[in-house]
Amino acid sequence: MIQRLLVANRGEIAIRIGRTARDMGIEYIAIYSDADRNALHVLLSDRAYRVGPPESEKSYLNMDRIIQIAKDAGAEAIHPGYGFLSENAEFAERVIEAGLIFVGPPPEAMRLMGDKLQARKLAQKVGVPTVPGSREGISSVEEGIEVARKIGFPVLLKAAMGGGGKGMRVVRSEEEFTSAFKLAQAEALGAFGDSTIYIEKFIENPRHVEMQIIADRYGNVVYLGERECSIQRRHQKIIEESPSPVMTPKKRKEMGEAAVELIRAAGYYNAGTVEFLVDKDLNFYFLEVNARLQVEHPVTEVRLGMDLVKEQLRVAVGEKLGFSQKDIQPRGWAIEARIYAEDPANNFFPSPGLIKFLREPQGPYIRVDSGVYQGYEVPIYYDPMLSKLIAWGETRQEALARLKRALNEYIVFGIKTAIDFHKRIIEDERFRRGEIHTGFLNEFTYTSLERKKEAAIAGTLAYTRKSAAISVDKGECQPESRWKTLGRELALKGGIDEILG
Repeated sequence: MIQRLLVANRGEIAIRIGRTARDMGIEYIAIYSDADRNALHVLLSDRAYRVGPPESEKSYLNMDRIIQIAKDAGAEAIHPGYGFLSENAEFAERVIEAGLIFVGPPPEAMRLMGDKLQARKLAQKVGVPTVPGSREGISSVEEGIEVARKIGFPVLLKAAMGGGGKGMRVVRSEEEFTSAFKLAQAEALGAFGDSTIYIEKFIENPRHVEMQIIADRYGNVVYLGERECSIQRRHQKIIEESPSPVMTPKKRKEMGEAAVELIRAAGYYNAGTVEFLVDKDLNFYFLEVNARLQVEHPVTEVRLGMDLVKEQLRVAVGEKLGFSQKDIQPRGWAIEARIYAEDPANNFFPSPGLIKFLREPQGPYIRVDSGVYQGYEVPIYYDPMLSKLIAWGETRQEALARLKRALNEYIVFGIKTAIDFHKRIIEDERFRRGEIHTGFLNEFTYTSLERKKEAAIAGTLAYTRKSAAISVDKGECQPESRWKTLGRELALKGGIDEILG
């Protein structure tokens, strides 16, 4: 096993990987931009090195600098986390050429899976169902319209090298096609340096269900159960759970075996995720492969009692998997909520700034993968995710009850967050019945409770200032809500502007 691991990332995922490294007796080496000098992933590392200015392209995307830091620090391996360079085949190649271990799939497989057209062709070759669509990139508007007519509107335009919803457009008629095609091309070129667009049949209101896999270098591939990721906003997942509310044992086996066949055919090893669309009749269609550790991997971990980063490191140094498919016995239900620094009441506008007060939830069967602390200033340069909140229960209802309890305990002042938004989602009756799909949030009406919260605190502060001598212990100032309780506790520390930012 290696002695030193450099994590080429930031925030909660760098911390999460670093903790497993330490558990395994491996030194955790962090990198940081100027904006992250005081970030938690730096403070919790064994050693940390400046990688560059705040801008991602000059820091966390600077391949030469990252590899040089790893060599200077004496690291034997680099873990890319997710995002940034995690699915960049060139980076993986350069890490290997530098004599270091890349903790991820081989560059060839990464490149193959990163090209969605080639991945579709491979899926079709091994018999994995795919959504009807073009087999090659579309070179012109005229060609695209012809393909769309054959498939039938509505269609989905997708960037061949895409991800995260970039370069993606739904087109419902010929009249919309030209402008949508040009916009998708421009967005794809800007995001991925490649304007190639292909077309798929648009499936109305599907579920997004993915299968976690782990594979070693010796052809052993195991699927670790599915995750339901249908609660999305602008193609970005917000809430994930495992298992899927609609999955049957038979369908799970079919999907898992399809994922294994595809991964094995691609010559893929390490952790990865095969994503599918599932229609109302539980027919599933291959979507793409994420050649990295997923944001939502904790829901799989808590159901299996498995550390996926530990398995990644073992595979990376050439060990065989220590288990087979028959050993995988998931237990209970797990749900994850991504907590972002953004304002749902203002079209989810990012909310960087100083965290003036923070209380993260605790208690039985709650896990918080966090990258922030009280007094930390959330920078403007990166993804605004603060943490991932994961709840486990024997049943979905129990997991949801624990998630609700944890969200009620989660308090952040100084910046806006999506905590209240998550509470409203999981209280929705359709969500509680598992009647969800990728367009769920388009039909979801959200009215912020933020103003009510602020009013409660402001009122309490005003009352407390007038009645400072009243003892709460005597019950003479009984709070009506947890916000009033907190407002009373903070009243002596500053005014309403100080608390609410």
